Amino acid sequence: MMKKFIHACSSFLFKRNKFRRYLRDRRLCDTTFVALDLELTSLDADKSQITSMGYVVGRAGRIALSSSGYHIIKTNGDLGQSPVIHGLTQDILAQGEDIAEALTAISSLFKENILLFHNARLDLMALNSAFKQCQLPQIEIMYIDTLQLALYQLNKQHQVLPSNSATLTVCRQRLDLPAFPAHNALDDALATIQLFFAQLNELGITQGDGLETLLHTKAVGRYQLG
Repeated sequence: MMKKFIHACSSFLFKRNKFRRYLRDRRLCDTTFVALDLELTSLDADKSQITSMGYVVGRAGRIALSSSGYHIIKTNGDLGQSPVIHGLTQDILAQGEDIAEALTAISSLFKENILLFHNARLDLMALNSAFKQCQLPQIEIMYIDTLQLALYQLNKQHQVLPSNSATLTVCRQRLDLPAFPAHNALDDALATIQLFFAQLNELGITQGDGLETLLHTKAVGRYQLG
């Protein structure tokens, strides 16, 4: 029993140190970031289904708009209030792509790149559920959560956080970024990568710095899909 415990601890420490070394040796300017946003039927990741996915790629502080992509997903479940929020009605979703095909199409972006999310926990849980449902091969991804970066800054300024102070819209307003049309997966992905580059500037982090400089914010992580 003790040997198993020691082995588990050793394995955990090895993976954590390997992760830190990877981040230390990789500069921001040499890293490709993929902002990914999912629109879901609900905020309950256990029951929610993906209705659309949008993504855009950026590197060295620049955004490649030609890299962007948008997938509407065929969904048959209960949509709840989703059509009101996202504008994707049952008729539109019935013409969408199969979730397995869409995930296979974008999964190549997960390799060697860092994913950006605003509220990574919700989107990663939904992605993980979809990977398992479609029986896709497991893949470990690395990500940065712009929501967590915002909370890191806000917690230095407030003992009690103001209500709704870390939404994507409010985070952008705080950094004087222009308004954007919310609740569309592609628009939200573009808004997220713009926010991320602005947050780096706010933190005083340059493109020549290593990814390790973000570790203290607790916004950087790994996650296994599938």
